[in-house]
Amino acid sequence: MGIYFEVLILYILLFSPGLAAFFSGMTTTAELYLPAELAKIFLFYMPSIALIWYLLFKVHKTEIHAIKPGKKDLISGLITLPFLLITGYAIMLISLYGGRTAAQITPHYYSPSTVQGWIVLCLSCIFLAYLEESYFRYYLLSIRKELNLNTASALALSVGLFSICHIYAGPWSILNAAISGTFLGLIFLRYNSLHGITIAHALYNISAFAMNAIFNK
Repeated sequence: MGIYFEVLILYILLFSPGLAAFFSGMTTTAELYLPAELAKIFLFYMPSIALIWYLLFKVHKTEIHAIKPGKKDLISGLITLPFLLITGYAIMLISLYGGRTAAQITPHYYSPSTVQGWIVLCLSCIFLAYLEESYFRYYLLSIRKELNLNTASALALSVGLFSICHIYAGPWSILNAAISGTFLGLIFLRYNSLHGITIAHALYNISAFAMNAIFNK
């Protein structure tokens, strides 16, 4: 049972809906945005990633192969990014037909107005993607035997938890998270690649901020 408590405690601490909303939101004030996002990177994202990797390598004795950069990362990234973009924007277009505006669909995406802000935002998106992929894909799928789960059940657990922490953004975001989370999990299982899916995930998130900036000019 100890491993289940570990999974649950990590999830509550890092991805509870309230925390997810707070750490995914961007302040609209450029002067406040930079220090706030830098604080998240250094005080939340980086320590959280280090904790997950520590548990994987030191406690669960997971092989380090997934974090060794290689050709597999390029392949998995090139496969994943188009899928995330197509899925995300298809869902956005479908929701637009329901009478919602782009601002209503992406209420938590506040794009910065300065070059410095965009640089910090890109860094923030990269570290957030590493945090999410490290936990939902790398961690949960790598310890599936300790959880006494087969591959399908571990993938379902990963997708379910990933979808729940997107509740704050509404039903369309939950649907997007469920579809994308399934694909990300399958790609990780196929290529055992963390960096490829992470960079694709980060680029998709950055594109969402860019699209929001265009729609809300």
